[in-house]
Amino acid sequence: MTRIVAVHGVLPPHRYPQEEITDMVGSSCRLPRGDRALLERVHASAGVRGRHLVLPLERYAGLDGFGARNEAFLAAAMELGRDAVRGALDQAGLAASEIDLVVSTSVTGIAAPSLEARLATALGLRPDVKRVPVFGLGCVAGAAGLARLHDYLVGHPGETALLLSVELCSLTLQRTDPSMQNLVASALFGDGAAAAVAVGSRPRGSRDGDPAPGGPRIVATRSHLFPGTEELLGWSIGDTGFHIMLGADLPDLVRRQLGGVVGGFLADHDVKTADVTAWICHPGGPKVLDAVREALDLPARGLELTWRSLAEVGNLSSASVLHILRDTLALRPPLPGTPGLLLAMGPGFCVELVLLRW
Repeated sequence: MTRIVAVHGVLPPHRYPQEEITDMVGSSCRLPRGDRALLERVHASAGVRGRHLVLPLERYAGLDGFGARNEAFLAAAMELGRDAVRGALDQAGLAASEIDLVVSTSVTGIAAPSLEARLATALGLRPDVKRVPVFGLGCVAGAAGLARLHDYLVGHPGETALLLSVELCSLTLQRTDPSMQNLVASALFGDGAAAAVAVGSRPRGSRDGDPAPGGPRIVATRSHLFPGTEELLGWSIGDTGFHIMLGADLPDLVRRQLGGVVGGFLADHDVKTADVTAWICHPGGPKVLDAVREALDLPARGLELTWRSLAEVGNLSSASVLHILRDTLALRPPLPGTPGLLLAMGPGFCVELVLLRW
């Protein structure tokens, strides 16, 4: 089985309490008269205490046009992506030249050549490294990226794969959009990056065919797309860049349907919900997290590290679930041999499940 041998998260240097971000949004966005009180209520109820932003707060008021936003994305994504990969490789005790496959993902900027191609020489990746840049999966891409590493390593058990996620959500803030969706996005999303390294069942230099201890194994994965839900979550693209699509029905869909999808997946591998010792869940927001807990009948503290991550750094899109996996490994490592479930949801509307065993 695939083993995750390193997970490293990084954050940009500019950190602000939620109240200061609220003031910035209120002063720089063109809100109708009376909407400032609504903005403050939305931000106060988001479950976020503070966030890291890729730019100083005062820079956002002058950030107009998709071109300027994407230039800022490219400059910062290169730095954060480099730091995330180097940190993961150091943690794994590997050189960049030992990486055979790189999957990179972002849904908050566009790069061609893609980020991993731009970073390849500086990082020391081999010229023949296989690259799979991914755009469009959004928040689910952290879980889906791990799942695709696993798919590859099942077929190439002697190889090593890297996942890189860079999400600079603050650069997508729309200053002329007074919609509730944009206000909610301005309350939840932060900036960050993460990288994970995984090895197959017969890594190079292994004598017994077993990876070195230190991380969970990926047992199985499952993708599930909910038909007819394309408008619930995603982007619409305009002259100023990415405009959030965020359906009010999303928590109800999660509450009604997630339990059956998760329960069926676990049952296929002889695991019950009560057996799972670690729930590593993307922090979609308070209403979504409440719906996840109800759908899966989890104890009150079942998603504690997810709520903690939401409060401390906000929703980092695809990077969030990797940050929470890192926190789980560092702060709440489950007992050896017990199962864990990593899950995230994203545009489609879809869910990605990764069954782990420690």
